[in-house]
Amino acid sequence: MKFTTKLLGGVAFAAMASASSAFAGAHGGVCDTPSDMGDLGSFEGDVVTIMGSMEGEDEARLLAMASCFEEATGAVVQYSGSRDFAALIVADLRSGNAPNISIFPQPGLAGDMAADGFLTPLGDDAAAWMTDNYGAGSSWVALGTYAGPDGSEDFYGFAYKQDLKSLVWYSPEQFEDNGYEIPTTMEELIALSDQMVADGNTPWCIGVESGNATGWTATDWMEDLMLRTTTPENYDRWVSNDLAFNSPEVLRAMEIYGQFSRNDDYVAGGASSVATTFFGDAPKGLFSTPASCLMHRQASFIPAFFPEKGAEIAAGEVDFFYFPPFASEDLGNPVLGAGTLYTMTKDSEATRAFFKYLQEPQAHEVWMNKGGFLTAHKGANPAAYETDAQRKQGEILTNATTFRFDASDLMPGAIGAGAFWSEMTAFANGQDAQTTADNIQAAWDAIK
Repeated sequence: MKFTTKLLGGVAFAAMASASSAFAGAHGGVCDTPSDMGDLGSFEGDVVTIMGSMEGEDEARLLAMASCFEEATGAVVQYSGSRDFAALIVADLRSGNAPNISIFPQPGLAGDMAADGFLTPLGDDAAAWMTDNYGAGSSWVALGTYAGPDGSEDFYGFAYKQDLKSLVWYSPEQFEDNGYEIPTTMEELIALSDQMVADGNTPWCIGVESGNATGWTATDWMEDLMLRTTTPENYDRWVSNDLAFNSPEVLRAMEIYGQFSRNDDYVAGGASSVATTFFGDAPKGLFSTPASCLMHRQASFIPAFFPEKGAEIAAGEVDFFYFPPFASEDLGNPVLGAGTLYTMTKDSEATRAFFKYLQEPQAHEVWMNKGGFLTAHKGANPAAYETDAQRKQGEILTNATTFRFDASDLMPGAIGAGAFWSEMTAFANGQDAQTTADNIQAAWDAIK
C-alpha cells in the first residue's frame, strides 16, 4: 500500500475531529448489547482524540462504539480519519500534535513510533488481560509488543477489530450434490481436491492479478502454508529474514502452494491462468453454471466481489470453512489475518479509561452488531454478530491457537510489496521454487 504524504496541522485536525465528535453522540440505542458495561469512571467533558485510517462506514461504526464510552463516562470522543493516516500520524507525532489514541493498521509503523518514543506503554496488566481473554492471546500480545527508545520491550498495541484470511469458500449445493464433506485437515483437503478431479470437477479458482499489486494473493497462500508447515517462531524468523527466504522451510511451503496453483487439473483455466486472472474475478467460478471450480481460498472480505455483492451468503449459495492445518504437523489451529492496533500517543486519565473500555465485551458487541467487524475477544457474545457468516468467522478467530499478521505487510516494502509479490507472480508463470526463493533472498540481501 502506498501513502501520499500530506501534512495535517493542529487546526485542521481539530476541525475534522469536532465534526466527527458531533456524529459520535448521535447514535441512539446502539449501546443495548447482550453484555452490560462495567464502571469506567466519570470524565465529564474530558476530550479523547483518536486518529486512524477508517472512513465511511467503518468510521460510522467506530463512532457508534465510541458513543457508548461517551454515554458511560461523560467524556467526549473526537475522531479524525484519513486514507493518508500513515503519513499524517508520523507528521503529527513529530510536530507535537499527537492525538490521545492512534489506530495503526500496520504493526511495523507502530513499532517504529514506539522506538522513536512516541507511544506510551499500556502496561503489563493490559498484556495479561489480552493473554487471558483473546483467542491465541499471546499472539496478539506479541503483535503489539515493541522495543521502546531504551531498547526494552513493552506492550503498546491493543488489537481491536480483526480480519480473517484463513478461509476456503465453496458452494454447499455443489458439495451436497457430489457427496463431498468439509475437510478438517490439510491431508483431507488435498484428498478432496484429488477426488474432485477424479469426478470430472475442477477443485480451485485461483487468481493473483491485481494491477500494481499483482502477486499479493499468492503471498497470502504462502503465509497460510508457512503457519501449517513450520512453527510460529519460524514464521516470525521468516518475517525478519532470520530464516532465509530460500531455506528448506520456506521452499517446502512454496512447493505445497505449487501443488495447488501449478496443477492444470486443480485450477480453473489451467495453471497458466493464475497469473492473469484478476483476484476479484477468481471466485466467480463458484457461481457459474456449471461451476468452473468448487473452492476458492480467500479472506473474509471477498464477498464484496461476489455477484450481487455477497447476497449469496444470505441466500445460502456460498459458504466457507477454515483452511485446515496438517494433522501430521501438530501445529494446532493457526490463523492468518490482519487487524488494527490502538496505541496511546498522548496520555490522560480519560484515555486510559478508553483502553479499559476496549476490554469490555460491549465495546466489541456494538460493532459486531453493525457488521464489518470480527473480534478474538472470547467474552464477547457471538449472538451480537450481525450475520451468521460473521459469527462463524468470529468462532474461527476465538478458536485459533496461533494468530499471525500478514507477513508481507510486516516485511520491508521492497520485499513484502516488491520482490515477494513479483517473484510469486513469476512462480505462477512457471519459474521454479528454488529460483523464486533465491531471487527474493537476493532482494533481502540487497537492503541489509
